Amino acid sequence: MAPFPSGLLVLTAPLGALPRRAAAALAEAAGVVTGPLYVHLQPGLRLDGPTPRPADPPPAAALLRALAALYAAAAAHRGLDVRVLLGHGHRLAQPPRVLLADGGAGDAGPVRVALRELAAAAYGCPPGLPALLLSGSDGPEALPDGSGAELPAYPDVAVGGTFDRLHGAHRLLLSACCLLARRRLLVGVADGELLRHKVLRELIEPYELRAAKLREFLVDVQPSVLYDIVPLHDPYGPAITDPELRCIVVSEETRRGGEAVNKKRTENGLATLELFEIELMEDPHHSLNEEEKISSSSLRQRLLGTLLRPPRDSPMLPPRPYIIGLTGGSGSGKTSIAQYLGQMGAFLIDADALGHAAYLPGSPAHGRVVAAFGAEILNKDGTINRKVLGAKVFGNQVQRLKSLTDIVWPEIARMVRERIREAGAQGKAVVVLDAAVLLEADWQEMVHEVWAAIIPEEEAVKRIVRRDGLSEEAARSRLRSQMSDSQRVQQAQVVLCTLWESEVTRRQVEKAWELLQQRLSRAPAGPPAN
Repeated sequence: MAPFPSGLLVLTAPLGALPRRAAAALAEAAGVVTGPLYVHLQPGLRLDGPTPRPADPPPAAALLRALAALYAAAAAHRGLDVRVLLGHGHRLAQPPRVLLADGGAGDAGPVRVALRELAAAAYGCPPGLPALLLSGSDGPEALPDGSGAELPAYPDVAVGGTFDRLHGAHRLLLSACCLLARRRLLVGVADGELLRHKVLRELIEPYELRAAKLREFLVDVQPSVLYDIVPLHDPYGPAITDPELRCIVVSEETRRGGEAVNKKRTENGLATLELFEIELMEDPHHSLNEEEKISSSSLRQRLLGTLLRPPRDSPMLPPRPYIIGLTGGSGSGKTSIAQYLGQMGAFLIDADALGHAAYLPGSPAHGRVVAAFGAEILNKDGTINRKVLGAKVFGNQVQRLKSLTDIVWPEIARMVRERIREAGAQGKAVVVLDAAVLLEADWQEMVHEVWAAIIPEEEAVKRIVRRDGLSEEAARSRLRSQMSDSQRVQQAQVVLCTLWESEVTRRQVEKAWELLQQRLSRAPAGPPAN
């Protein structure tokens, strides 16, 4: 059976039984649904009884525990987009294409009919949707619900965060907000300078995309609340000036931020907010260099080495050898990545080494460079003094640098093409062009994929100072004269980062290489470059 793009799972078990039942139900549903899996909770409903009437789950502490169990269980299945519904009577953003119920729901025939009736009444689903019964799990005895302990309610609630790649911990936090807010939820989304020190900030989704995903999730989960989603450019945002707010929802690690908001509100003559704290969720997949809790930074780390966007459509390039353009700024660790790729079987082309050859006497570029910049750039043996040339170029950077690159870059590109033909003649399947100026020189036209090595600026500065003996100021100046990592990532198919131990870098490269081999195995072979 082909998987469905979206689904609605109806769970009728007591809330106290969900922590065990959720794992089995979601594990089975993950093999059926590839997109959003909406979960309708209606404890005690009998699907094999009279026509079911949809009802919202009670806003009690037991519901919050059940939500934590469901989103924790969903974290065991990468990519499973679970949305536990807290309200009904609206059409969902991505209408379900299949209906599911756990195995304890009752007799199969009546249950399928009841599922369709419930989905139609609660979410306007069309009749005739496929209805499947999961095998389910009886699990242990249900834990006490504690349903009588109702959650507090506030007219206006606030929450803040980065909300990058909306994960289970985000969903639990936002769901708690939906349960507490009776009128409005103010959501502050970190942007700008607040992202500056985030791990792999270049891979953080744009604000507009994060805000759109947030709104879709929130409106799906609880449509009766008004959602006010705003960008945050400082740690406080409108939470310190909005007199209507009564509560701010925090996690264990953001509690101090909530307390700081209250301090500012007091200074502004406003009432302090109730702090409602949500526990962090453990990440079942975390590796040695990742956080133990579910976090966006860990999810971004898992993107390293994967294909972020489809390879370029390059009809003028032969399919073999397959050419990877590897680029990165000073101190990015690009050279070590190239060495790993060479050990794995890639044919390496060092554009920097070819650049040095382009300046040698007798080369086509040598005479043109001397004619453009004068004989004073020559050493006694006729070779070009790169330091003297550099001083001339960077004294009038915009005009003279372009004059130089217009001479040298085409010559380097010519030598690169010669080396690619050599690799094809040797039967090499993969060529890696190691080129710091790959994108600046528009050499991406010569490659099938761009792979970018990135590193935080502070780490790059330390490496340049240590390696080249420059001052910190000179190192920063060098970095800021280059293309930024954010610009490289925007044009890259694959991103790698050497921030951690060398073994972590090796594992990234091995993953990238293995995924590349899988792509190549699916691609048709063709004649080598000529």
